[in-house]
Amino acid sequence: MSAAKPIDIKKSVVDAVLAGLISLIIFGPIVGVVLDGYSFNLEPTRVGVMVAIVMLGRFAMSLFLQTPKGIRILQGFESSGSGVHVQKPDYKSRLRWIIPALIVIAIVFPIFANKYLLTVVILGLIYVLLGLGLNIVVGLAGLLDLGYVAFYAIGAYGLALGYQYLGLGFWTVLPLAAIAAALAGCILGFPVLRMHGDYLAIVTLGFGEIIRLVLNNWLSFTGGPNGMPVPSPTFMGLEFVRKAKDGGVPFHEFFGIDYNPNFKFMFIYIVLFIVVMLVLYIKHRLTRMPVGRAWEALREDEIACRSMGLNHVLVKLSAFTIGASTAGLAGVFFASYQGFVNPSSFTFFESALILAIVVLGGMGSTVGVVIAAFVLTVAPELLRSFSEYRVLLFGVLMVVMMIWRPRGLIRISRTGVTPRKGVAP
Repeated sequence: MSAAKPIDIKKSVVDAVLAGLISLIIFGPIVGVVLDGYSFNLEPTRVGVMVAIVMLGRFAMSLFLQTPKGIRILQGFESSGSGVHVQKPDYKSRLRWIIPALIVIAIVFPIFANKYLLTVVILGLIYVLLGLGLNIVVGLAGLLDLGYVAFYAIGAYGLALGYQYLGLGFWTVLPLAAIAAALAGCILGFPVLRMHGDYLAIVTLGFGEIIRLVLNNWLSFTGGPNGMPVPSPTFMGLEFVRKAKDGGVPFHEFFGIDYNPNFKFMFIYIVLFIVVMLVLYIKHRLTRMPVGRAWEALREDEIACRSMGLNHVLVKLSAFTIGASTAGLAGVFFASYQGFVNPSSFTFFESALILAIVVLGGMGSTVGVVIAAFVLTVAPELLRSFSEYRVLLFGVLMVVMMIWRPRGLIRISRTGVTPRKGVAP
């Protein structure tokens, strides 16, 4: 065995100094300048502390990455090689133990969580749904969609409008919203069949803005910027309120239990968790079916995909349709969770956030998207004191990921196949 390389202190010092300079340039004007009425005050101490923390952290990281264990970890983050990692045929994933444990934790979570934690996790699960849907369009099929929030809005406003004009409730609108969003995805898919890359992104961005402007300006139908109320979900017609309207029986009286104001959010969490698990299972099966392989073939090379006899029209439309239907489901849950919808909830920033979830999690990676969804949505809620730096942190995180981990947190992996003995290849 070759001797381990000595640790280069000089390299670590240079890395720390460069990191300090970069942090000074990026965060100095933001942290070091504090507005005070019509003037501003300089805060060099805050800047110095932040730069010192960055330099110390980078110095310690550089030293660690030169150790044998650090080198092994760094090799796992190398971006060379194909986008799909092939495992050995007898490979046993560690997730087979982690996933059941997480499911058990998720089941008992609403029993012990307070209202704030419930709402934060519900928001995270909604973005998991959105990330999974866009991951089909962008991650698997390679179709850059910057207007994905439009399908999200269709689902949310589907519940609000259905209740306002047709008297439809949560359970009726849930499948209808998925169908309506899927039809919208199919309608969007036809005009962009021949578009690629930047042109496709511009058209989808325009579609998202058109939906938002229609919702914002059609005052007589959607309420415009004033928004619309959304009904609370019910369980077999039982409302999660202290006293039901029109002489009805509320949920807690029917089952003879004490009233809890968290019943509504517990119910939304349970139903949303079940839907997320179903979507995860369906996506897992789709990626192993011919349609999933066709999406990946389209992403890698559309010309080769068409030369192999695959119908690129159906492949693209299926990706847009299935991805949009998932966003429609997420929109219904978001509207029920909020109790109110207005166009300001469906801006381009939401599309950018969902795209960031897909990119950071890994294009096509299901586990990576789930992790990234919680990191990018739950973390800002728990760190509200840094909310003004949210967009800046997203940008810095995206740049860092594109440099160090361009294929996302977790790459797509496939289990290898060993041919059976005595069978011709």
